[in-house]
Amino acid sequence: MRPLRRVHGAVAAWLLVVVLTGCDVVPGSAKGQEPQPTQAAAFQALYDRQCAGCHGRDGRLGAARPLNDAVYLALVPGDRLRHVIAQGVPGTAQPAFAIDAGGALTDEQIDSLTEGLRAAWSRPDALRGGSVPRYAAALGDPERGRAVYAAACASCHGANGNGGAKARSVVDPSYLALVSDQHLRTTVIAGRADLGMPDWRGQIPGRALSAAEVSDVIAWLVSKREPVQGRPGGS
Repeated sequence: MRPLRRVHGAVAAWLLVVVLTGCDVVPGSAKGQEPQPTQAAAFQALYDRQCAGCHGRDGRLGAARPLNDAVYLALVPGDRLRHVIAQGVPGTAQPAFAIDAGGALTDEQIDSLTEGLRAAWSRPDALRGGSVPRYAAALGDPERGRAVYAAACASCHGANGNGGAKARSVVDPSYLALVSDQHLRTTVIAGRADLGMPDWRGQIPGRALSAAEVSDVIAWLVSKREPVQGRPGGS
């Protein structure tokens, strides 16, 4: 997991603000907006209003995962992308935008966002080179994952995951309480190009991570999760 650079400090701080407020103090919130069935369905206008506050004005360097990421857009299934936009992700700061889920957007507007993300930022050759791990899969073995972490991640995130010279902690209790297993998996596979973290093809010199290694290192990270008072799943 090379390198989530020191910019993570600012990103992490902003992420805490976004999560603790439920995204309702930034552009992109589904809360506090009345349904707008006649609102224009142009992608850029919708993105700027509904998404940029968390995902970044240009789809990068926001508190949440970059959407201006061809690897991510090639990896995530289209129906899953639409579902996340429409129904949100329970227990996270991703709100539901569909009117029938309490949001403000019509089906046409949600389709515009889903299709517009791919039209604006996808790239046909994004997954070229290496066998692509599945977007979603069961957790692997945390003991095997310990060895994967040592080979792929420790040089940046530290021997025990507590942070190193190039990147911050990935075992911080608040961080692990705020992110889902799927978020961790997506980040390992797609990386964070906006922060300098390579995808699954660049984390071990000379070869890509295998599908099993991805599942194993996620299991190791999940095994480090601890209850945090006031956080989803916490006491």
